[in-house]
Amino acid sequence: MPAVVLVGAQWGDEGKGKATDLLGEVVDYVVRYQGGNNAGHTVVIGDQSYALHLIPSGVLSPDVVPVIGNGVVIDPKVLLEEIDGLEQRGVSCERLLISADAHLIMPHHRALDKVTERFLGKARIGTTGRGIGPTYSDKVARLGIRVQDLFDPGILRQKLETALREKNQVLIKVYNRREIIIDQVVEEYLRYAERIRPYVADTALVLNRALDEGKVVLLEGSQGTMLDVDHGTYPFVTSSSPTAGGACTGSGIGPTKITRVIGILKAYTTRVGSGPFPTELFDEHGEFLRATGHEYGVTTGRQRRCGWFDAVIARYATRVNGLTDLFLTKLDVLTGLERIPVCVAYEVEGVRHEEMPMTQTEFHHAKPVYEYLDGWSEDITGAKSFEDLPKNAQRYVKALEEMAGAPVSAIGVGPDRDQTIQIRPLV
Repeated sequence: MPAVVLVGAQWGDEGKGKATDLLGEVVDYVVRYQGGNNAGHTVVIGDQSYALHLIPSGVLSPDVVPVIGNGVVIDPKVLLEEIDGLEQRGVSCERLLISADAHLIMPHHRALDKVTERFLGKARIGTTGRGIGPTYSDKVARLGIRVQDLFDPGILRQKLETALREKNQVLIKVYNRREIIIDQVVEEYLRYAERIRPYVADTALVLNRALDEGKVVLLEGSQGTMLDVDHGTYPFVTSSSPTAGGACTGSGIGPTKITRVIGILKAYTTRVGSGPFPTELFDEHGEFLRATGHEYGVTTGRQRRCGWFDAVIARYATRVNGLTDLFLTKLDVLTGLERIPVCVAYEVEGVRHEEMPMTQTEFHHAKPVYEYLDGWSEDITGAKSFEDLPKNAQRYVKALEEMAGAPVSAIGVGPDRDQTIQIRPLV
């Protein structure tokens, strides 16, 4: 049976939580395979809104097993607070599984994240300050501390001593901050160990066995293609691989078991944090998109930068991820616009680029080349089929589909769970 990958096809915040929740009705496992609590998914069910940060959106579906894979970095305090918050609202987390190989965010990671961002000044990346980047840095440098280390106090202390031998010197001598006391950290994290232990498993083994038994596994990325550490707008990226390739390394599922790759994109474009954004709007249209689309970060509350749909990025995401389907969200936000610009290419120093420019310098200087499509004024939030949409809305979707190079299989026409038009099955 299939493993299906769900990826953001822009800079994140595309509405992956809504898509995951929709698919939760037909899948057996939902897996987060990268990122940490620097990302968030919002799922609206009736009059209830759920903001999820570490736990996969599948937790809201009673028959789904939510899995935090080995590619995720976990702040145990945040994770336990999220579990407690969901339980208090009547959402059971007893099915949750956490990879023993996932890396832990430690106090020195959070401290370093905050001070280095301040030190960078105008060159800052725009991180959330939650320690994600430093945790991935230590993972690659082989200084990381994993979930499984919580269950061996001797190993936990030994690894922490090795890490803090350098980190404390940097905090004290470079940034004039207090040292982190090993005993305090060990005591705090051993308390987390007992609460986390029931959820911990060899998740790669569990998932592969599930696929062998005919179960459907949905692999849910956080952030988006343009924030991928390899394929995004480097250095203004996250520290992991949200693209489809990251789903394999972050879950332990081999690429031959993946049958569908679904790209989520908004009917316009947003991003959070620093970095180039060719279609960004600084006028009343940008404010319209932000206000109508409620464009504020789930995790940080930061207002998102807004711009028109970028077909160059959509084509790039289709290619890099091997997208088989597109899930277009927030089409309803565009209602009321007489004409809707779509970026079909870039102009860089007089040269037209219909694909992503090769260098960062070129992308920084890219100017959008727009085509204009007719808008619509009819309310589409109650539409149940593609044919229910106004003709101009149908033409807009078809135009985006052709420009992106993959079929649109579902369309979001409002925030609620049932405000989705499904054109063809996603699983």
